[in-house]
Amino acid sequence: MHILFIGYGKTSQRAAKQLFAQGHQITTISRSPKTDAFAKHLIQDVHALDLDNIAPVDAVYVLLSPSASTIEAYQQTYVDTVLPIIQALKIHPVQRIIVVSSTRVYGENGGERVDDDTAPKPIDAQGRLLLKMEQLYQQAYPAACVIVRPTGIYGTSAARMVKLAETTQNYPNIQWSNSIHIDDLARFLVHLLHVEHAEKSYICTNNTPQPLHEKILSVQRSLSLPELVLESQKEAGKRIYAARMVESGFELEHKDF
Repeated sequence: MHILFIGYGKTSQRAAKQLFAQGHQITTISRSPKTDAFAKHLIQDVHALDLDNIAPVDAVYVLLSPSASTIEAYQQTYVDTVLPIIQALKIHPVQRIIVVSSTRVYGENGGERVDDDTAPKPIDAQGRLLLKMEQLYQQAYPAACVIVRPTGIYGTSAARMVKLAETTQNYPNIQWSNSIHIDDLARFLVHLLHVEHAEKSYICTNNTPQPLHEKILSVQRSLSLPELVLESQKEAGKRIYAARMVESGFELEHKDF
């Protein structure tokens, strides 16, 4: 199978390496040079994508990241690229297109439970743009498109949490946070290629929602730092669960943050 990655960051690189090990041909599109010897790398602007001179593509992964968190950057990265990608893929026999979005499409912010059956109702412009992107791909590929909505992605570095532990003296409320390890996300993306009757969308998370202040407290205690004070029992954020991911037969390797 010839697999195309549109966007080739850390998650794509992990997934592509696994797919190559399974015997697949890999081509990638990115804005900067890449060095993985197992793949053919093309440097292109996705807004002017040209796929006329590559072998027929059987499956596509779309993993794009904006250069900033602004509305304009989200529009340019997520929405404005859809039509050029669809047009460039028209000559290819695409059987599945897996598009990585975000749980930002869910607007709940009072500690509510969110799962795959929760209807997306974004409350900010960036969330609405992500949902629009999803809808455009689903309209173009009603049978082949699978949307993946990861929660917060983390990896091997603890620097961010250590900095929070060192600088946080007070926390305003119970802010629910949800995480997925980058290796588990990459493995799940690979897994989805082999699910025969895939759902239209999947949340990807470790199914262990945790208040952020508790994570910070844990690091503070492990480093013998002064412990923060929780100012309010008011809940914010959401508790996210990925039932479809589990039902698909996928097993996490990193169940705790």
